[in-house]
Amino acid sequence: MTTEIEEPTLTIDELAARAGVTVRTVRFYGTKGLLPPPVIGPRRVGHYGREHLARLALIEELQQQGMTLAAIERYLQQLPPDLDAHDLAIHRAVVASWAPDAVETVTRAELERRAGRALGDDDIERLAAMGVAEAGGDEYRVDLGLLRLGVGLLDVPLSQEAILAARNVLIEHSRAAAHELSQLFRGEVSERAAQDVKSLSAYMQPVVVQALLTTFQRSLREDLREWLGGISDDGGSGSEEGRSA
Repeated sequence: MTTEIEEPTLTIDELAARAGVTVRTVRFYGTKGLLPPPVIGPRRVGHYGREHLARLALIEELQQQGMTLAAIERYLQQLPPDLDAHDLAIHRAVVASWAPDAVETVTRAELERRAGRALGDDDIERLAAMGVAEAGGDEYRVDLGLLRLGVGLLDVPLSQEAILAARNVLIEHSRAAAHELSQLFRGEVSERAAQDVKSLSAYMQPVVVQALLTTFQRSLREDLREWLGGISDDGGSGSEEGRSA
């Protein structure tokens, strides 16, 4: 089975529009080393890919956490240099998990600017169904912590029913895991002083979140590998070409 690598295809204008930033910002991040250089194509035109887009999303998340540009530069320098878009999205998810609830009321134009793309009425309905945006007259109440995730799901080739069912599964099991872990830790610290309990809670929360993300990521990867391996063994679509790939 072959692995298809997606080539960078976005111009700097397209990258900036998708990320919801200006071209000047993209160039500035490039000069600071926050973004890797583009792939130079015909006519000396630079092309950007999913990794650039994911890195811009991570930078935006770090800024929302209040980090200075110098701190963001140090943070990115500590990351492995070969992270792909998927790995960067995982890092952003960890960072976003500490963000306070941020719900703002914005216009349609501002919603599209923050989404980094035009949004049709069907897109708005899907975002509303996912709990990302709620229409109220000419304005929308938007959960900024979920906006980028919701916009990303707009392009996933799944029905809205499947996405909502997946969301319910994640909520149900994450709440169950949080409750059981809370009960476990509560039993361990019940005899300790209040200050010790607060210190332990502050220390354990990031550890637990990272453990949950890592465990889920590996479990999902194993399931997908098994599933895709079965498809490959069956010959995919049944064509001779699919069996020899």
